[in-house]
Amino acid sequence: MRALVKTDAQPGLTYTNRPDPTPGPSEAVIRVKATSLCGTDAHIYNWDAWAHSRIHPPRTIGHEMCGEVVAVGADVTLVRVGDYVAAESHLTCGACFQCRTGQAHVCKNYRILGVDLDGSFADYVVLPETVLWKTSPDIPPELACLQEPLGNAVDAALVEDLTGHTVLITGCGPTGLFAAAVARTAGAATIIATDVSDYRLSLAKQVGVDHVFNAKTDGPEAIAAAILDITRGEGVDASLEMSGHPTALHHAFRSVKNGGRVTLFGIPTGPVTCDLANEVIFKGIRVHGITGRRLFSTWYRLAGLFKAGLNIRPVLTHTFPLKDFAQGFELIKSGQCGKVVLFP
Repeated sequence: MRALVKTDAQPGLTYTNRPDPTPGPSEAVIRVKATSLCGTDAHIYNWDAWAHSRIHPPRTIGHEMCGEVVAVGADVTLVRVGDYVAAESHLTCGACFQCRTGQAHVCKNYRILGVDLDGSFADYVVLPETVLWKTSPDIPPELACLQEPLGNAVDAALVEDLTGHTVLITGCGPTGLFAAAVARTAGAATIIATDVSDYRLSLAKQVGVDHVFNAKTDGPEAIAAAILDITRGEGVDASLEMSGHPTALHHAFRSVKNGGRVTLFGIPTGPVTCDLANEVIFKGIRVHGITGRRLFSTWYRLAGLFKAGLNIRPVLTHTFPLKDFAQGFELIKSGQCGKVVLFP
């Protein structure tokens, strides 16, 4: 089969042939119909410090995917040949405290598809049946492969109810855009978004954001004043920090009303100083850290959101054949894209 492989400890990927996979007793082989690029994949492609410490070549990368089951192991009962599936990328141990108490999304021993085992940037991928998610045939492959990252946004946005609430989203990368679309579908009253890219702010408008501000040109004081004006001096009910930038982080805390909540999803590049007294304690706010998706309650919820009319198509901005992967990574580097999908 064709695959994108990190063959050596250096930047880039190799488009090459690998042996076709065969399933173990509790595994299924999936013919990949579509697979999307993620920030994690970009780290591996660029071979930064994190990738150097985490990836052990050779490794077929990729973890956001959908496809068709083409073979199953002898003990498989949850799926059958012909099923249209997506996949949860976190493979949990099932034995740690977290897994045994309903918190498998923070399993202490999890492995990640495309990081710790061969992934979806290939014609075929083999996976345990327990991570496969049967997907409605009404969802086309270029959108069905986005369910894994979409789940991050669902958990970030809906960790608390947003119905009728005002929401600030700092950072309009793909997950921030997904979060905006989820908030709109879930009944948020007013959605405000900030970013440093006019391109991505235009995508935010397309998924239902009411007010957008460019944090590079509008300035923090002007944005803060505008948010107070929009919220009649109260601040927003919920801030979703999706960028990881320290300035955006402080803006998220500053803009939330007393007694509101802040969701943290963006990953800073290093330690960030926080004024706990004035930004958290004295405001009496609730802070939620989000990693991955809740297994599998978030998947059920996003399936319901699709039925309720969730529209994420504006976030999908580019598609390429698998062999043209380099163009996709260059787009991610430029920031002039939403989500990029590859077709094997």
